[in-house]
Amino acid sequence: MGQKIDRDYERFRRIVRGKVKTNLGKYISRGEMIGQKGKELISIPLPQIDIPQFRFGNKGQGGVAQGEGDVGTALGPPQPGDGSEGAGSEPGGHILEVELSLEELAAILGEELALPRIEPRGKKNIVSTKDKYTGIRQTGPESLRHFKRTFKRALRRQIASNAYDPNKPMVVPIREDKLYRSWKEVQKPESVAVIIYMMDVSGSMTDEQKEIVRIEAFWIDTWIKAHYKGIETAYIIHDAVAHLVDEHTFYHTRESGGTKISTAYELADQLISRRYPPDQWNIYAFHFSDGDNWGDDVPHCIEILTEKLLPHLNLFGYGQVESRYGSGEFYEHVSELVGDRENLVVSRIPDREAILGSIKEFLGKGR
Repeated sequence: MGQKIDRDYERFRRIVRGKVKTNLGKYISRGEMIGQKGKELISIPLPQIDIPQFRFGNKGQGGVAQGEGDVGTALGPPQPGDGSEGAGSEPGGHILEVELSLEELAAILGEELALPRIEPRGKKNIVSTKDKYTGIRQTGPESLRHFKRTFKRALRRQIASNAYDPNKPMVVPIREDKLYRSWKEVQKPESVAVIIYMMDVSGSMTDEQKEIVRIEAFWIDTWIKAHYKGIETAYIIHDAVAHLVDEHTFYHTRESGGTKISTAYELADQLISRRYPPDQWNIYAFHFSDGDNWGDDVPHCIEILTEKLLPHLNLFGYGQVESRYGSGEFYEHVSELVGDRENLVVSRIPDREAILGSIKEFLGKGR
């Protein structure tokens, strides 16, 4: 019985993976998975899934190619909810929510987009071993004796044996009262990779464009995290000035000032120099903008990008989300560098439907 349940479960998981893979573009463009993200699992809404099986039909009810019929006759009896009988009283189709791990989601993304595995440039995965206290036992070194539990146990023993005098309170633990902390060795991955996200939050960037960035960043995170045991994330926003912020501020800030992209690149360079030595870290940087930049700032941007950032990065991705307000010129300046730099990728993201293709452009080099 247990083996049959396991087989059915594995079969169901394969069907779920197939459904998600088939509709991956829809899920990505709608951002349905991100809003239901847990710590390790993603809850995904799917149409009701039935395991295929054979059923015997009822005799004598007729069917296709049996008996005479007129042109336009419906094939089979009216179905509940098809509108042929007015307002219906039958329940409609249900949405089934299934959970996939981030690893499963990354595997589906990699299969659908045929993404190559990432080859770390700096340190590979490092896993350190540490002691973690997990319980209590009756033997152990005195340095690990649990004082509070030992005291309570001794007190209960003395009360039960009428040896405790409230007027002269004295609790003396004996060997049988003593309890000790127990531990086990656990493996803890050390961070060896960092993703730095930069985004233009000037007045020309709308809420819809930020949502496109949020969706794309989620999938970039999912794929890169599948290749490293430990990873950190940093967020930089900029208009004419750049700031290092948390994730919530990154996606919910909008300024009304102008745009100087070089301020974000300078801050990213300072962050790398201060926290993430390139010989010890695998560094990924992604910048999202509508391409509008103060004209005199472009040469300075290209200088920082080519001389300071690109030599230290596994990958730099520039994604340009289209805007009716932005000029979009910065894309042309960055794309001129692509031929000479293997770790530089540029991508246009006109709308949500383009997110899937953009992800493939960013991650298709396996860096």
